[in-house]
Amino acid sequence: MKKTFAILGAALFTLLPLSACGGASDGLTTVRLNEVTHSIFYAPMYLADSLGYFEEEGIKIQFTNGGGADSTMSAVLSNGADIGFCGPEAALYVALGGASDKPVVFGQLTQRDGSFLVSRHDEADTFTWESLKGKEILAGRQGGVPAMTFEYILREHGFTDADINFNFGVSFNNMTAAFIEGTAEYCTMFEPTASEVQAAGKGYIVAAVGAASGVVPYTSFIAKRSWLQKHETTTRGFLRAMLRAVEFVQTNEPEEIAPYLEKHFADTSLSSLATSVKSYKDIDAWATDMVMTEESFERLQDIIQSAGELPERADYSLFVDNSYVKEEYAALKK
Repeated sequence: MKKTFAILGAALFTLLPLSACGGASDGLTTVRLNEVTHSIFYAPMYLADSLGYFEEEGIKIQFTNGGGADSTMSAVLSNGADIGFCGPEAALYVALGGASDKPVVFGQLTQRDGSFLVSRHDEADTFTWESLKGKEILAGRQGGVPAMTFEYILREHGFTDADINFNFGVSFNNMTAAFIEGTAEYCTMFEPTASEVQAAGKGYIVAAVGAASGVVPYTSFIAKRSWLQKHETTTRGFLRAMLRAVEFVQTNEPEEIAPYLEKHFADTSLSSLATSVKSYKDIDAWATDMVMTEESFERLQDIIQSAGELPERADYSLFVDNSYVKEEYAALKK
């Protein structure tokens, strides 16, 4: 917990404030969105861009990659980004730290863990969770939702502290490279990376973490409450575009969706894009109405508390604002 605050604090001093939500030369409103990482796990967000849904709402998204939830939240707090897209735990840590203009979750996109467990050996037919006892695992940043969710799964299968061997010494963006170079026996990877590593014969997918984790608020859109209040029209337009994109994913086949993702994944083949979309559709990765429920929020706190990263529980009503997305979803369904 202290480490998380230290990282956020350091980043705030090194990031220079930038003007928020500016106008673009084409008449669109530019919204600066900092994403925790770049993955097909977030397909609806890229589809909203490629299908022109954002543009139809008068919005132009400026994407930047934070490479971790701590960096994404730092960008939001320092006004280096208008919207942060990351695990809600980042905003939770800040809220508990007493920030004056607290960031709030105003929409949830993913409702399960989006990573796949990759083994150094082909054990698809023999793998069980008990296979991981004592094995070195690259599972994400300490205090981040990916690592905490994975630990929660292991404890649900009877693991003790002595059984769990996470390597936190590798940054999130470098985990796959480190695994390929020989670090650890298992590594969690998002799509399309997991499928591509397997296709290259450098690892073997043995489990979908999201299938084991159950429903949990995994990745959300977060902004300062002051920004939401000042830019309500833009906020509503952003959510309408996202809700349409989620519906597009749910009502179309992976092969039909894949071509619209090429713009954001130029180095990934259409077949790999389709395979990745199917993997996420199979585990019901995306929240239909983008509302973060109180039940799922409390489960998230259970997971964080189980990992020893939560000194006190937060008030759902102060941390989540579902008012915009509920109204837009209701209007979309009329």
